[in-house]
Amino acid sequence: MTPHPAIELAGIDKSFGAVHANKNINLTVAKGSIHGIIGENGAGKSTLMSILYGFYQADRGEIRIDGKAVTIRDSQTAIASGIGMVHQHFMLVENFTVLENVMLGAEGGQLLAKGVSGARKELKRLEAEYGLDVDPDAVIEELPVGKQQRVEILKALYRGAEILILDEPTGVLTPAEADHLFRILKVLRDQGKTILLITHKLREIMAITDEVSVMRRGEMVATRRTAETTVEELAELMVGRRVLLRVEKGEAQPGKVLLSVKNLTVKDGRGVTMVDNVSFDVREGEILGIAGVAGNGQSELLEAIAGIRKPTSGEILIDGQPVAGLDPAQLRQIGLAHIPEDRHHMGLVLKFEEYENSVLGYHREPRYGRGALLDLDAIRKDAEEKIAKYDIRPPNPRLKTANFSGGNQQKIVVAREIERDPKMLIIGQPTRGVDIGAIEFIHRRIIEMREAQKAVLLVSVELDEIRSLSDRIIVMFAGKVVGEETPDAGEQTLGLMMAGAV
Repeated sequence: MTPHPAIELAGIDKSFGAVHANKNINLTVAKGSIHGIIGENGAGKSTLMSILYGFYQADRGEIRIDGKAVTIRDSQTAIASGIGMVHQHFMLVENFTVLENVMLGAEGGQLLAKGVSGARKELKRLEAEYGLDVDPDAVIEELPVGKQQRVEILKALYRGAEILILDEPTGVLTPAEADHLFRILKVLRDQGKTILLITHKLREIMAITDEVSVMRRGEMVATRRTAETTVEELAELMVGRRVLLRVEKGEAQPGKVLLSVKNLTVKDGRGVTMVDNVSFDVREGEILGIAGVAGNGQSELLEAIAGIRKPTSGEILIDGQPVAGLDPAQLRQIGLAHIPEDRHHMGLVLKFEEYENSVLGYHREPRYGRGALLDLDAIRKDAEEKIAKYDIRPPNPRLKTANFSGGNQQKIVVAREIERDPKMLIIGQPTRGVDIGAIEFIHRRIIEMREAQKAVLLVSVELDEIRSLSDRIIVMFAGKVVGEETPDAGEQTLGLMMAGAV
C-alpha cells in the first residue's frame, strides 16, 4: 500500500486586504523527502509556511497531514500535528542552557513528567540518532551559530516533529557549517522525517532536495524532480523570464589607490574591539571583496569608513587625503558613496515617499533647491528618471517606500548612490533579501562602476557573490584580516579562513 503524502495542501487561498498572497495553492510533499520551495520576495512562500505552522489561517482550502484533514489554528496545533519550524532568526533564550531551551514550552507535556534527567536522556538519544552533537549544559550565547541551529532542530524533534520546516537555514552559516547541516538533513530524511526547505539559494536546492516547487506572485507555478531540472530552468520559473546567473566581467584594470585603510581599530558601543588593526587598499577600477561570517567586524569597518562610527585608532585615506573627523555628508562631497548593509535602518526612511528617499543625504545640492527651500518638482523629476533607469516597480515616486518590495527598496538606495557618480563606492550586503531578478540588475550596476574606473569595496556574507564580483578577496575573522585570496580560491579554502581555522 502506497503511504499517504506527509503534507497535502489543496486550494489554499489567503489575502491581506487587497494583497492576494496565496492563490489556490496545491502542493504534495512525499513522506521521507527533502522538498524545496523557492520564489522571489513577495512570491508567497512565507505566507504559505505561516499557514502550515499556524501563524495564519487560510481563507479557503484544506491541509492534510499523513492523509488526514487538519485545522491548524496556532503553532501549538501544528506541533501537535507533528510539524516543527526552524526560523531564520533563532527563537532561543541566550542565557539559558541547551537543555533548558529544548524543554522550554514543553513544561506541561508528557516528557516533563520524567524530570530533567529524563529530558537529558531523551536529548542525548536524539543527538546520537541524528548526528546533532551539542553539549546539553552549554549556554546558548557561548555556542557558535551552527550549533545554535542544531539546538533549534533538537527542540522540534524533542516535541515529536515528523515534518521540519527550515526557513533560509544557511543565511548565517559558513560553507563548512552549511555542509554539516545538509548532512544532518539527509540523516533526518533517511530516518523517515520530512523536510520543507525554504531558500533563495538555487545551488542549495540542487545539492540537497529531492523535489522543488516554484512560487511566483502568490501562485505555485511548477514542481520538479530536482534531478530532472537545472538552475537555469528554476531561475526562469521564479522570475518569468531568462536570467543571467553568471556575472560577466572583463579583466580588471586597477589604477591608483583610492581608499587606504591603515592599522584601523574600531570598538562597538560596549567597548568590545570589533575591528582589530586592519589594513588594506582599494584601487580605482577594481572590486575588493570582504568575506566573512556576519558579526566578525565587517559592519563596524564599513561604518568607520562611511564616517558613521569613530575609529579607536588607525587611519583612513581617500584619494590620499586623511578623512578623520569627516561626517557622512562631508565624505559624500569628496566622492564617497555608501550603500549600507541594513537599508531599513540606515538606507531609507520607510515612511517617506519614494522621491524623498531618492535624494536623502543629497537634498542640499543646488539642483534640488536653495537653503531650506526644496524644489519638489526637480526632485520628483529626478526620481522619475532613476525609476525608469533602474526599473523600480511600481514606477510611482509618490508611493510610500514601505510599500515597495525588498528588491525595489534596494534599487532605490543603489540608484541614489551610484547616480552621484562617486569616486569610491562602499557597499554592504548588496543583495540581502533581494530576489533573483533584482540581484542580476544590481550586480550589473556594480560591475559598471568598476569598469568606469571607480573603486568598489564590497562586503557580503554570500560567498558566491563575493567570488563572482570581486577581483581580490580579503577574509575577516574575529575582527582581523586573516588572509587575501583571488576569486579562483576554492570555497573550502575561503570557508576555513572564515571559520578561523587557518
